[in-house]
Amino acid sequence: MFYLVDDTAAAPPWNKGKLSGQKRPVELNEIWTIRVRLQMAGDVRGLAMFNLAIDSKLRACDLVKLRVTDVTHGSTVMRRATVMQQKTHQRVQFEITADTREAVASWIDKANLRPLDLLFASRVRGSPHMSTRQYARIVHSWIDLVGLDASDYGTLSLRRTKASLIYKRTKSLRAVQLLLGHTKLENTVRYLGVEVDDALELAEETEV
Repeated sequence: MFYLVDDTAAAPPWNKGKLSGQKRPVELNEIWTIRVRLQMAGDVRGLAMFNLAIDSKLRACDLVKLRVTDVTHGSTVMRRATVMQQKTHQRVQFEITADTREAVASWIDKANLRPLDLLFASRVRGSPHMSTRQYARIVHSWIDLVGLDASDYGTLSLRRTKASLIYKRTKSLRAVQLLLGHTKLENTVRYLGVEVDDALELAEETEV
């Protein structure tokens, strides 16, 4: 007897039945270690990408599509930039700090990029910009530089890093919401996991 097998049925998700959580943000000392390692290696492109990922707090899909004109005015890297988010179709503004401006300017100069060129073009023939998968591999290589477990980190780690630091310093969810481009405050709460963190801090400070 023969049985027909439906091989067109969708495969179960890779993480079905498994627990998964937010990827960890990168800590300050780890940020500086990665920067130093990239500088020592002469990785101008990597340093520009890493710094811009931290400052911009953009999702991977938005970061890989940045063009020179998105972050420059004439020949100068801007202090602030605004981009349209692919996921939400909302504009989000971000700051570009001095170190990042210097790194991005160095990369633009070294690669001889023009205003409409992609900042981080793909090195794979036939692909206009770097894929999010390529970017994820690069992020893991950065994590390896500081000897961390790459499975605990991902592209969202860099998006969360500065947002987490800002929240820890200010406790302002509204500020983080604006910087991340979230349309709802509850999304920011879930994204940062701040309710859990704050509850634990209160518990640690309470003696019984």
